[in-house]
Amino acid sequence: MSQTLSSKALDQLFLEARSHNAWFDRPVTDGQLEQLYGLLRQGPTSNNCSPARFVFVRTPEAKQRLLPALKGYNGDKMLGAPVTVIVAYDCQFYERLPELFPIYDAGAVYRENPQAAYVGALRNGSLQGAYLILAARALGLDCGPMSGFDNAQVDVEFFSDGRWKSNFLCCLGYGDPQKLRPAGIRLGFEETCQLV
Repeated sequence: MSQTLSSKALDQLFLEARSHNAWFDRPVTDGQLEQLYGLLRQGPTSNNCSPARFVFVRTPEAKQRLLPALKGYNGDKMLGAPVTVIVAYDCQFYERLPELFPIYDAGAVYRENPQAAYVGALRNGSLQGAYLILAARALGLDCGPMSGFDNAQVDVEFFSDGRWKSNFLCCLGYGDPQKLRPAGIRLGFEETCQLV
């Protein structure tokens, strides 16, 4: 049976975690990225479909390829981060369902309905992107998720075959707390929830 995490763990994952925009010059290793993926892949998706795909942009050359697609301050944010993840989804994720979910042919639903495939890929890929953020925080990394970029430009540059599509970007590293903006408010329970 699951147990409640410690207040320290809850602070690290949620209550004191912040979206960072400035980074210390401290590397994120390949081993950390592999450990990160090892954690996030365990998060649930519909029929275990696992449509998310991740491109870890780390080298100066790769960052220069990504830079023209970023808007405003996001370019500086990405250049300063040790790693920026292109969180994408595989448009043909259902081809792996016989292996990932062999109980029945769940892939038939998606093969026959492109809209259902798009919704399934985006919904479940977004879930996996959220797992990436939580896994990174659990491993002591800070995150800076971004949507201020040109998806089509990223897709042409990194996914020229059209099979993968970018969803959002997330910088990873060790954030500089001195350069954080003031924390934004969050909506209250009564404003967003109903008990029925």
